[in-house]
Amino acid sequence: MLSGARQDQFSLTLGVEEEFLIVEPSSGDVLADPDPRLFEYCEKHAHPHRIVHEFLRSQIESNTRVCASVSDLREAVLETRRIIVDAADSVGAEVIATSTHPFASWESQMLTPRERYQRFAITFQETLRRALVGGMHVHAGFGDADSRIRVMTAIRRYLPLLHALSTSSPFSEGRETGFKSYRLNIMGALPRTSLPRALDSHAEYESLVSEFQRFSFIDNASELWWDIRPSGTYPTVELRICDVCTRVSDALAVVALYACLLRWLFEQEAQGELPEEPPTEIIAENRWLAQRYGVLGFFGDLESGGRRDIDDEARLLIAELAQYAHDLNCESELLRVLDIIRDGTSADRQVDLYRLRRLEGDSKEQALQRVVQLAVEETREGL
Repeated sequence: MLSGARQDQFSLTLGVEEEFLIVEPSSGDVLADPDPRLFEYCEKHAHPHRIVHEFLRSQIESNTRVCASVSDLREAVLETRRIIVDAADSVGAEVIATSTHPFASWESQMLTPRERYQRFAITFQETLRRALVGGMHVHAGFGDADSRIRVMTAIRRYLPLLHALSTSSPFSEGRETGFKSYRLNIMGALPRTSLPRALDSHAEYESLVSEFQRFSFIDNASELWWDIRPSGTYPTVELRICDVCTRVSDALAVVALYACLLRWLFEQEAQGELPEEPPTEIIAENRWLAQRYGVLGFFGDLESGGRRDIDDEARLLIAELAQYAHDLNCESELLRVLDIIRDGTSADRQVDLYRLRRLEGDSKEQALQRVVQLAVEETREGL
């Protein structure tokens, strides 16, 4: 465990960004140009959080206030969701916390009129126009710049598990894609996505950013859209791989696992005992398995070789993290990870409902509309 002095240095702050889709209640389709009063309501009521436009007009993003604990963050997420849901209600709309819409067409979407988004649209063309997707980003502030970089590198091997727990994008444009997270397929068409390479210091990271800038590939570090990255705005490590979770309880399970991993790895980094880094290519294979199978995946065992059931991997990890969960007062949230693996993620529930409704006689369109309604209901849970 951490020494007393070192433990005092680990003051963790947390914040979450969630991206939602705005839908029309009767059809379940995305509202390509929602009533602007929805955003005005959010702007009026958001403080101390931020609720903002996203790349497409049919999207809205929440940014919680800075929180000092997982339980504090739970309240913040409930607050931001409540504001957005109330805003949607006020103009006769609904919102869903899924990373793709079950049947909406990307060709029908409208760009938010901001210079940055317009510049990206010109540069990336159809790869970006197809990005009718949203995610959940978790910011964690701790340590100094070098320790954050080394811990960020060490946590890469756990990104597939964190992602598998969040999957909510099994459909795209009316198709059952066969992936539990089709969002990553769409985002993978853009440059500077997926896994960062192993980095050992903040200076090495800054040197890499400078190289991208030297070739005029990016304006600033915010255009590195890795699965995990140092924030360009805050002294945090930003987890970006996750789909947005329909259920708040699932989102907080992911946050709790992330927080406990950070504390555990921070201790190892302080003692110079971080494990040897596996090849990035092997982590990428597990990442693909997570996006394909979600919590039904069998990951490559990075210690022993071969494959390991995700449930076995999670149980071993949770046992290792039990004391850290106690210290961070998030034991119930961490144990929720095992419930997600047993019961399934939003992606599993969406697919199960769709197949059931088809078996019971619904048309494809009716079944997909019912999936949207399920997402609406789960997004509202606990509010």
